[in-house]
Amino acid sequence: MRGPLAAFLQPWTATVLLLLRWVEPWSLEEPCQPPSQAELNSFLWTIKRDPPSYFYGTIHVPYTRVWDFIPHNSKQAFQQSQVVYFELDLTDPYTVSALSSCQLLPQGENLQDVLPRDIYRRLKRHLDYVKLMMPSWVTPDQRGRGLYADYLFNAIAGNWERKRPVWVMLMVNSLTESDIKTRGVPVLDLYLAQEAERMRKRTGAVEKVEEQCHPLNRLNFSQVLFALNQTLLQQESVRSGSLGVSYTTEDLISHYNCGDLRSVAFSRDSSQVPQLPDVRLLRPSEQATALEIDSYFRQELIYKRNQRMGRRVKALLEEQPDKSFFFAFGAGHFLGNNTVIDVLRQQGYQVEHTPAGQPINSGASESEEPPRLEPFLHELLLQEQLEELGRPPEGGMELLLHKAQRRAMKKRRRIKQKKQRQRHFNELWVRMEESAVLQTPPPPPHLIGLLAGDITVYDRRRHQQLQLPSAQSASALPPGPLPLLPFLLLLLLLLWPQLLPLWAEPLAASHASLQTPHGVLRL
Repeated sequence: MRGPLAAFLQPWTATVLLLLRWVEPWSLEEPCQPPSQAELNSFLWTIKRDPPSYFYGTIHVPYTRVWDFIPHNSKQAFQQSQVVYFELDLTDPYTVSALSSCQLLPQGENLQDVLPRDIYRRLKRHLDYVKLMMPSWVTPDQRGRGLYADYLFNAIAGNWERKRPVWVMLMVNSLTESDIKTRGVPVLDLYLAQEAERMRKRTGAVEKVEEQCHPLNRLNFSQVLFALNQTLLQQESVRSGSLGVSYTTEDLISHYNCGDLRSVAFSRDSSQVPQLPDVRLLRPSEQATALEIDSYFRQELIYKRNQRMGRRVKALLEEQPDKSFFFAFGAGHFLGNNTVIDVLRQQGYQVEHTPAGQPINSGASESEEPPRLEPFLHELLLQEQLEELGRPPEGGMELLLHKAQRRAMKKRRRIKQKKQRQRHFNELWVRMEESAVLQTPPPPPHLIGLLAGDITVYDRRRHQQLQLPSAQSASALPPGPLPLLPFLLLLLLLLWPQLLPLWAEPLAASHASLQTPHGVLRL
């Protein structure tokens, strides 16, 4: 995931991490291993209808880190659904463009003009530090896939001086060692969007970019400065060693994989709530500001969005009652109070949690064969590797998928170039034919006479005729205006040594032309 899309999605994960200090902390155990299918926790809910539709809770982390913990019935629900909807259309170029535009300051402004001098200098100092440390954060696997430190830094922090302060704050939260190590692999949402497109499913979005951007941009400027200052204070403390990072992306992944349904973690990851310090460590006046910001974003980015998304899901289900939908939203939209599920239930829909191991109803009658499920791309690649080498791929699934994607891109590029070459040739051929048929004037009868076996060239300056042997008789000429053109060009090449003396005269006083029954070729 690259460019503006990466800059938009990845910061949400980073913002949730230290926000978890707002609640009573809980201890983290060692990373869990994939249990049996029946023991996996499920983020799948079934909307009871015919055919059935589904809600699925995603997380904004690399899909390879959570894929083995997703139950088979959740994957099957995605495969057999006809239409897949996301919060945003992540494969639409407009989404990327709109996300980039949303983050920018008004035309003519830059960050140095709007931030206090002290905060701007601290921000620049921290970004210089990150750029210096980035090479040591990049993993060998990332470098093997061409993801070097300079590229990653520019992908995340490029054009930072033109961004709004609130987006700079989110950017700073994502410029951590643990987050950098996860770059280069699509997050779960994006991978599902890419797979839906590859499987030729209809896709769509229940929200617009502006509906996610504008609440962030409407935050009071003094509150933005407070949040940015607190973010820089935390990062400076981590750099000095006086404060350790208490909650990382790894911790978030562990809770998702181990089925921790605590809504606080996933609601903040899904709602894009900015990162703020432990409210208990702030002065009373600062505590009030922090609680105001938290309340604002809970209302704007959780509750209002859940209501809007629930209404649009209901409208889609009613507009297309014969289609099976798969709605993949951030897991936090389905956990806690006033969720998207609650909105649907209030409208009379029956929505039930689907545990791991529970069979998925395809909606087909007993007499019909169940639909054939297309496998996921990386599972296909893994199977091919196992069949070819008899062992798992070296360098991990990420490297195998990266190589496969590069091969596919090269193949598409070759096919595209081949089609373009053929198209250009065909268009040229059609234009030649149209020009010969529609634009060639009737030949003047007195310039050239094509005789049986000879061509008579008339030199108007010398008022004399020159008999030249032809390459073939007139009777052998191909019919029609277009095939004659290549023949005349070949004939000119053969007669060039004899025609050259006629061209040596001053050009202003002489020229030669060949007259045929099909047209005139001027030299």
